[in-house]
Amino acid sequence: MHINYTWVESKLGLSVFFIVSQLTLCGLILFDLPVARQVFGFVYLTFVPGIIFIKLLKLNELDALESVLLSMGLSIAYLMIAGLIINELHFVFGFSKPLSLVPLLIVLNGFLFVIVILSRARLQSESFKLWKVKNLISPPVFLGASLLFSSIIGSILVNARGNNVILLLLMIMISLVFIGGVISKKILPAKLYPLMILMISMSILYHSSLISNYIFPFASDGPREYFVFQTTQKDACWNSTAPYSEETGMYNSMSSITILPSIYSNLLNIDPTWVFKGLFPLIFSFVPLGLYQIWKKYVGEKYAYISAFFFVAYNIFYTEMLGLNRQMIAELFFVLLLIVVLNEKMKPYNKLICFMIFSFGLVISHYALSVIFLLLISLTFIFLFVVKKPSRNITASMVALFFVIMFLWYIYTAGSVTFNGISNYAHHVYNQLGGFFEFQSREPEVLRGLGLETPPSIWNAISRAFAYITQFLIVVGFIGVIIKRVKVNLEKDYFTFILIAMAFLAAVILVPELSDTLNMTRFYHILLFVLSPLCAVGAEFLVRQLFERKVELMVSVLLLIVLVPYFFFQTSFIYEITGSDSWSVALSKNRMSPLRLYGHFGYNDDYSVLGAQWLSRNVNMRNSQLYSDLVSKYFILPSYGMTYIGYVNDLYNVTMVPDNGVIYLNTLNVAHGKIVQGYRREYVWNFSELSFIFDGLNKVYSNGGSEVYRSPP
Repeated sequence: MHINYTWVESKLGLSVFFIVSQLTLCGLILFDLPVARQVFGFVYLTFVPGIIFIKLLKLNELDALESVLLSMGLSIAYLMIAGLIINELHFVFGFSKPLSLVPLLIVLNGFLFVIVILSRARLQSESFKLWKVKNLISPPVFLGASLLFSSIIGSILVNARGNNVILLLLMIMISLVFIGGVISKKILPAKLYPLMILMISMSILYHSSLISNYIFPFASDGPREYFVFQTTQKDACWNSTAPYSEETGMYNSMSSITILPSIYSNLLNIDPTWVFKGLFPLIFSFVPLGLYQIWKKYVGEKYAYISAFFFVAYNIFYTEMLGLNRQMIAELFFVLLLIVVLNEKMKPYNKLICFMIFSFGLVISHYALSVIFLLLISLTFIFLFVVKKPSRNITASMVALFFVIMFLWYIYTAGSVTFNGISNYAHHVYNQLGGFFEFQSREPEVLRGLGLETPPSIWNAISRAFAYITQFLIVVGFIGVIIKRVKVNLEKDYFTFILIAMAFLAAVILVPELSDTLNMTRFYHILLFVLSPLCAVGAEFLVRQLFERKVELMVSVLLLIVLVPYFFFQTSFIYEITGSDSWSVALSKNRMSPLRLYGHFGYNDDYSVLGAQWLSRNVNMRNSQLYSDLVSKYFILPSYGMTYIGYVNDLYNVTMVPDNGVIYLNTLNVAHGKIVQGYRREYVWNFSELSFIFDGLNKVYSNGGSEVYRSPP
């Protein structure tokens, strides 16, 4: 049984299709029909505005996958930009709460409706094409759908009963899908590669995202992002000048975690928690699909498929990134910018418009990724200009445009806190150059990546060996590209991207504290946007040096031998089935130490959340001296206590609680008797060691896992 794809044209004009879709959305919102409002509303908001803009620009040169990706990017950018305009000009519209349901529905739909009416002649001449799939019921399609189903059901089963069998089977199923796509196009046709990449991405993301019913930061920034999101949603207005500290102010200046989630939550009637846990991972799952679209042009469909799997297999994709909601949205714009920049078929006018929209989307989504993209395109432009091979895709005006957008936004929003933060990071790195020859000045992840850290077990040693092999293949692939001994079609722009990415990788390893500005794992994840295909290319180059026949077969075998175990180790599948020390919360939550689960990852449970919510309702944070450990301060209180971290004092072994003092204790403190402090959680006390602090305090709240103490009046 095979899959056949064809285009079919709708008999309805695009303007009619849009109006019908708009009326349907309004009806679902008016009658608040559960499920239908969420599903149809998400599809409408995430794709339909972009379809309108693509047709208005007459981007007929795009293929089907590019159209899907660009329509998503244009739609999300539209929501963010339109929401920003509504917020800043709400006095013109007469709205006191511009991000509430009625103003959003009127302005967002009204603006698009006016565009459609004014452009109806142009839109009517554009047929609306649908993607038709024949033989939809087939083994490959069924297997792809079963991945997502298994991920969701498996996560629910872990939460309810602590049974991880389905999630373990999910890892095996994902590996089988990958193996099938590599060994035979009869098993998995190349036309199904995009579908399988999307299904694998969604499944692997949801298997981590759906663990716990609350925000799960994975030791990252999710709770503080959730704080600025909830603050914006509660006020139904984004306050760009809120008096926060530099770090929280930088979060608040990002529309990706303030305006965008507020729009989704209010229009779709989705709980804020599930916007971050459900919708954002769904959007993020399209990033590997966009990378596949870029890579297949240079290394072919099969190697692009392999590269996408390698990108997804790296554990940062489905762990740490889930706690970085602003970066998930930013990475979508980052990929779309690469698609636009490297697309030679787009007309210059359309390319500039798309570049401008996606640039603004990236800048208002994530500051560090914006800086990295600026460095990438500016250094590429300069390098090609110096070697007298100027780029036709990257122009001086594009570089200048991106710089101006970034400079203006970071200077004139949130009291220029983002610009100051970037400057402080750069100054800090400069001051650390004196420790260039000291290995201890690098992050632990850097030393681990260089093999300078002793693995704690034989299984960790094997895991690192496979990781080192993938890195070795990237280096070999880079050498093969340089000496032109591999069959790839790299244009000068992408070739220069590779040069810059490799130089950047060397810099974050060699320059003290540079990796710490974002952390090494995230840097490597971002650099894989460019470097992932070199793993497959390196395998081919290596095989060609050793064999003369059956090169394609041998390359496939080598990559399967390396990447399948790599995937199993990265997901902690091997650690779980061998009973070894595991870092996967999804697979090993029930046997993980409380200090790692709560103290490192920031896992939230009912006890801690209910205690934080009681605290937010019954204690005036501004008029009290609130104390907690690091876990509560950074993971629980900002998200579910709606407490600005600037109001929270650190609970140490020398703390003296004043008359207006309040102490909040979480599950790790109460049920497991551990109190954690320190930047890297280096201070851990038993509760009994700090019991003297509570002498004379009244226990005003307890639910068996969380407690609140207060000084007597």
